[in-house]
Amino acid sequence: MKHVRIDDVENDVQPAAVVRRLTEALETTDVAINHYELEPGDSFAFGYHRHEIQEEVFFVRSGTATFETETGDVTVGAGEIVRFAPGEFQRGWNRGDERVVALALGAPLAYGESELRRDCPTCGGQTRNELDRQDDEDAPEGAAVVAYCLECDTETGRWVTGSMPGDVP
Repeated sequence: MKHVRIDDVENDVQPAAVVRRLTEALETTDVAINHYELEPGDSFAFGYHRHEIQEEVFFVRSGTATFETETGDVTVGAGEIVRFAPGEFQRGWNRGDERVVALALGAPLAYGESELRRDCPTCGGQTRNELDRQDDEDAPEGAAVVAYCLECDTETGRWVTGSMPGDVP
């Protein structure tokens, strides 16, 4: 057995005010577990994405999350849960006025190949992107995550803990 207090797990750099990666803390081997707290305008992910082999489930404990999908937006309120099958594109946002608190589960633990799409100002549309962790002396914890367009190498987003400058829903 492994018992963990969520608030004791360190916050990670994400486009959400709080993301606590519980997988390692709980020593799970077959499922990824993340606790999220999204302020208005925050997102669960760095971009519109899909995973080759991992399905994702989001349980919204409080607030309302809106997920962009290939078939349109899906709203998930407090006490509701949504599942995305492997290969389904999605990105969840807090487009409301109150904080969203949610638990995300992904299985199997490995993603397989992932595809991340973001708007590229140089290419003029949504393109495939990749993420890179970088040293950033201006960041509170000295690190940032940066998204780059794979077509033209333009930076399409930069995040430090609890902040998402330049990234809008």
